[in-house]
Amino acid sequence: MAKKLLAEGALAPESFEQAMAELAQLVTQMESGQLPLEASVAAYARGSELVKYCAAQLEKVETQVKVLEGDMLKPFAADTIDEAGQ
Repeated sequence: MAKKLLAEGALAPESFEQAMAELAQLVTQMESGQLPLEASVAAYARGSELVKYCAAQLEKVETQVKVLEGDMLKPFAADTIDEAGQ
């Protein structure tokens, strides 16, 4: 199976979890301050594409949940759960 490409021509991650792991790694590298300027810009661009990918994946899942729930999603209300978690 051929791998998909992101807008910048980089390979798309195989999963949401892989994208999040790569994004966390990029953030760590950038926060260390050890990357040269060009590498920082490339890391930022890749991170931006990963964020877009993750957002799109979350939208797909939200749509699937809406279909499964009959478009009756309700906001989570923590105050409706008693101390026993029920």
